[in-house]
Amino acid sequence: MSRVGRLPIAIPSGVDIDVTENHVVVKGPKGTLERDISPILTLVSEDGQLRVERPDDEKRARELHGLSRTLINNMVVGVTEGYRRGLEIQGVGYRAQLIGQKLQLNLGYSHPIEIEPPEGIAFEVENPTRIAVTGIDKELVGRTAARVRACRKPEPYKGKGVRYAGEVVRRKAGKAGKIGGKK
Repeated sequence: MSRVGRLPIAIPSGVDIDVTENHVVVKGPKGTLERDISPILTLVSEDGQLRVERPDDEKRARELHGLSRTLINNMVVGVTEGYRRGLEIQGVGYRAQLIGQKLQLNLGYSHPIEIEPPEGIAFEVENPTRIAVTGIDKELVGRTAARVRACRKPEPYKGKGVRYAGEVVRRKAGKAGKIGGKK
């Protein structure tokens, strides 16, 4: 049995979970999220907790058991606390700023890059080199942060570019690291 799938999902006060067949709707103080789960699985609600149960030990049911439980738990956490993904910009002249809802990045290209946030996502610029992507949908927050990072990935020689907060970029020696000389 899946160790993750066995864990019950605690339903905090202020969160309403509506299950109809294989469609789950989670409403909370920060918003509403919806997701379809596999019809193989069943959801049981009791004592302020939600459990995901599978009918048998078939391979497909085992694969979906822990996944579905985690996805529903992420929805509950999202509508109560929300998600946040930090990004750091390193490089001379590299900076970010908000123009209305759009994020404008100057990353050494001949033009600034403007990124429109998807529905349910907000950008925060703490200072010109620190950005945060916030929202209630964990998957969408991660995908949007990856899209921002892809505008200029950190390069291995000087470390310039957009990286996740706390990301360690392995550095290379470059030409100065070469041993020997020309003959």
